[in-house]
Amino acid sequence: MALAGRFGRHMAGRLMGAPMQTCKSLTTQSLPDLPYDYSALEPVISAEIMKLHHGKHHNTYITTLNQSYEKYADAEAKGDVAKMIELQQAIKFNGGGHVNHSIFWQNLTPPKDFEPPSGDIKSAIEKDFGSVEELSKKFNAKAATVQGSGWGWLGFSPELKRLIITTTANQDPLSTQGLVPLLGVDMWEHAYYLQYNNVKADYLKEIWKIVNWRDVGARYSKAQ
Repeated sequence: MALAGRFGRHMAGRLMGAPMQTCKSLTTQSLPDLPYDYSALEPVISAEIMKLHHGKHHNTYITTLNQSYEKYADAEAKGDVAKMIELQQAIKFNGGGHVNHSIFWQNLTPPKDFEPPSGDIKSAIEKDFGSVEELSKKFNAKAATVQGSGWGWLGFSPELKRLIITTTANQDPLSTQGLVPLLGVDMWEHAYYLQYNNVKADYLKEIWKIVNWRDVGARYSKAQ
């Protein structure tokens, strides 16, 4: 029941392609570099928020995940099934935080590089929601319902062959709902509070100015 190894290789490696290195039999995770500077998303997201969000929060998820990996491997070697079960929640939470944030950084682009959706992803949005404007309205309404901490998502359902708007609690990855993540918006307060205070609606309105539709479209093409 090598959960830690399977989780690291499959979830973190295949799902979002984050860098990783193998140490003995463990697959440990490392903080992915951003494809832009901390200040590049201004004025939508400040450099101060990005520095804390990426360098502190995301890094903490990775550190705790790697520690949980080690404890899990030790418990597995000892045949301590109770301890292995206990650690699965920490692996899910911190591993989910790593997976979700690694997607989030790629989903964003500097305002100067913003391009509207095109090609297959645009066609899918128009088929399932009518227009990009309607998608953003429905997405924002759904994401605003997140109480406490969680994520707003645009995902693809392999079963229904369509786009789905949904939310996840805490750091649960979208794969827990059987969906492929295309676009994720972090609704934890650390993602926006220093700039938008408690006005989530303003944060959600502005985030669409920096969505990396090329990345979203590439994820959609791969998911089909």
